[in-house]
Amino acid sequence: MDAPANVVTLPGPPGRVPASPAPVVCPANEPITGTAVTVERDRIVVERVLVTDASLAAFVAERPAEERAGLVERAMKIGLTALMDAGVTVNVDAVRAEFAALLRQTEDANAKAAAALDQLLRQNFADGDGRLPRTLETFLGDRGKLRTLTDDLFDETKRDSAIGRIKTLLGTYLEGDGSKLATLLDPTRLGSPLFQFRGEMTEGFAKLNERIAALEAASAARAQERAKGTAKGADFEDLLEVMLGELARGAGDLLDRTAAETGAVIKSRKGDFVLTVDPQLARGRDLRVVIEAKDRPMSMRAIREELREAKENRAAAVGLAVFTPAHAPTGIDPFTVIAGDVYCVVDPEAPEPAFFSAAVRLARLLAVATLDDREVEVDAAAIVRALAGVKEQLESITRLKSQLTSIGNATKGVWTGLDQLRAGILAKVAEAEAELRNAE
Repeated sequence: MDAPANVVTLPGPPGRVPASPAPVVCPANEPITGTAVTVERDRIVVERVLVTDASLAAFVAERPAEERAGLVERAMKIGLTALMDAGVTVNVDAVRAEFAALLRQTEDANAKAAAALDQLLRQNFADGDGRLPRTLETFLGDRGKLRTLTDDLFDETKRDSAIGRIKTLLGTYLEGDGSKLATLLDPTRLGSPLFQFRGEMTEGFAKLNERIAALEAASAARAQERAKGTAKGADFEDLLEVMLGELARGAGDLLDRTAAETGAVIKSRKGDFVLTVDPQLARGRDLRVVIEAKDRPMSMRAIREELREAKENRAAAVGLAVFTPAHAPTGIDPFTVIAGDVYCVVDPEAPEPAFFSAAVRLARLLAVATLDDREVEVDAAAIVRALAGVKEQLESITRLKSQLTSIGNATKGVWTGLDQLRAGILAKVAEAEAELRNAE
């Protein structure tokens, strides 16, 4: 039996023939019920589909029977493709509509938030009426709380202000004689820390004064002892030891300080120094000059006797007596030769090395002249002339000193003359020494 004209029977998938399919009639514009649709990979199998539509049935009926199956297949492809495109279009429109609605909601929310923020900012930061300006004016304005607090805090007229309290506190510690600082720094008050310090300082100064007084007393005693001759003589001997040591080293002589040693005479300590002449100049003999330091007044007779005993005690050929200016006999300043011995003056306060050197060298010459076994006779006349020249120089020095004493002030010419005379004395002594060296 043939199918109705308005019913289309779709064939099944290739190779499959449905057994007596029961047609399904689907009214137009109504969903198909009872239809089986199977999707296998890229194939869609539709079974038992009936479409009831007069115009579509007429359109299919116009085609030959052999083309109807292909037409229906194309119709289904076209329909499904259209439906697929329509679904995508519907989705895009829905998203667009939703986005537009969301955008409108966002704009509305932003507008409301901006209005609320503007109202809030105006409420808090508006000039004059805002809460912040009013608060700042309340605390920081010309009549604000901070200004009032500051004025009250630093008001000097108020005793309870910070300045008033500081002033009162400082006055308690620093103002007036009754302040705590004055009490602490007053060394006369019993309770002050400086009171004990004052006592310690007073005690220390008292002890210091006692020590100074003791030192002054000891110094005065030493000065008196020196004035008596003992200590003063030791000081004078120390000075002569230094000067004699320098001269001995320069001439190759040997110096011994013998003031504390006994000599050849029993229990005799005469002879403060012994100068042993260079053996080369003395021809290997033990040739000595004895030196006596005198810082006390003595008569010429006593001096000659003491020099004689000193030469005997020290086995010396010549004696040298050295005086201080205050105790020197008249006529021996700065030095002279008497009875084969040399007398000279040395000022401890201002020693003159040239005069003392000349005196020591003359004593050495006189000692060498006492040797008896010289190979060549010494030209005694030359030595006498040299000594006479020395004596002339000494007399000139004496005259110049008298001039200095008379005029009271040293002129340049006088001092130049003194320097020349010093050089002349040493030259004359050198001449005498040269004569002795030639004799040797």
